[in-house]
Amino acid sequence: EDEAKSICWRRLQFSLKFFHAVIQERRKFGPLGWNIRYEFNDSDLETCNVVLQNNLDTPGPVPWDTLLFVFGQIAYGGRVTDDQDRRCLMAILAKFVSPKILDDDYRFSESGIYKCPDNSDSGTVDDFLSYVDSLPLTDPPEVFGMHENANIAFQDQQSAHLLNLVLSIQPREASGSGKKPEDVVLELAELMTSRVPQVISTETAHPTSFGYDPETGMMYSLGTCLGQEVNKFNRLLSLLAKSLVMLQNAVKGLIVMTADLDAMFTALTNNQVPGLLSKVTYPSLKPLSSWFEDLILRVQFVRDWVDNGKPACIWISAMYFPQGFLTAVLQGYSRANKIAVDVLGFEFLVCDFDNPEEVQEDEIPDTGCLIYGMFIDGARWNYDKQVLDDQEPGVTYGHAPIIHFVPCQNYSPDPGMYSCPLYKTSVRAGTLSTTGHSTNFVLMIEVETDRAPSYWVLKGAAFLTMLND
Repeated sequence: EDEAKSICWRRLQFSLKFFHAVIQERRKFGPLGWNIRYEFNDSDLETCNVVLQNNLDTPGPVPWDTLLFVFGQIAYGGRVTDDQDRRCLMAILAKFVSPKILDDDYRFSESGIYKCPDNSDSGTVDDFLSYVDSLPLTDPPEVFGMHENANIAFQDQQSAHLLNLVLSIQPREASGSGKKPEDVVLELAELMTSRVPQVISTETAHPTSFGYDPETGMMYSLGTCLGQEVNKFNRLLSLLAKSLVMLQNAVKGLIVMTADLDAMFTALTNNQVPGLLSKVTYPSLKPLSSWFEDLILRVQFVRDWVDNGKPACIWISAMYFPQGFLTAVLQGYSRANKIAVDVLGFEFLVCDFDNPEEVQEDEIPDTGCLIYGMFIDGARWNYDKQVLDDQEPGVTYGHAPIIHFVPCQNYSPDPGMYSCPLYKTSVRAGTLSTTGHSTNFVLMIEVETDRAPSYWVLKGAAFLTMLND
């Protein structure tokens, strides 16, 4: 009966349905869209309609904050289990449930194509349908708040799915005059065996690598962390070397080809990391050839740390458990300054370069650590302005600058900065391990931006410790 609320009802009906379509279609971009693929359905939309009707029937102004909370945190948010996905959901919803939709000039996207129909206040259902039919058949990424490069991520995902399907059904028999699969696997296994690094020895370790605090007699936190990393890499190297030898013997007929060895044979044929190693290796989406080269570099980094002491810059990607390393940094600061570790956090100082070799001796910090080796997905770093910036066309990933992680007591992030999540792999989704940490998410890193933080939330901007290739 209230004319103002009647107009609000009509516009919110359209914007809610538009919102419902956006969050459904955003799933096609994979982890760039949602960390976890949620099954939003019509019952969520119907619930929102009932809540909207009840709130508009109540005397008084339109309760925008209430609608935003109920729609985002309960009706749709009840399905969302990932904190970053919930943040993204609320950022999307804020575009569609806002007093701004009552303004005829308000647009849902930067291009201005997507908006409430011109005759929203008096149009019929057919008028709304006619407007929807006039929209582009192919949804551009900008309607989701994403960069054009998001289409590349979608196409890569489709291509990878197709190639994996082809590999899964290809026969083992060789055709023509090519090498037999057995010969290919034998040759690859022999090459890998000759290049598998030796286990890391701590007998000749640098005095500072596993040093002890003279006051407490306890090993320094970073030494404990390093010891755990060494044990994990040694376990992986031992199993890798042993399984490669067993596979060669099985192919030659000297021992029985077990199910695990047969799966390893198939994996080597398809350039995939053997599942046999999944329980002892670190998370990685790389193909076997890249994974093996990456393993050699990781082992070399840890070996150098053991033999020569703590490096000036830490390659965060080399760590099995980066959360453990960062906790060790905080614990070391806590012990040195007699501060409870549970009130400590990190402040982040971004450098204007990404090459660790450029770090000078006098630039090595006394507290905290310099971290390098990260990549940026969904954005790039503008070294001139020292802020996040839009990606270059066709360039989906960029190198992140070196960042100084500074331990800070009772750190409170600036709401104007973008809290950028750091993940181990581009899958982004993870499960909670027995330590209480995610198997993929590491921590949030606050970085400067000259745009609203929600802009980068919609872009899916994140740091990664490694790429897929």
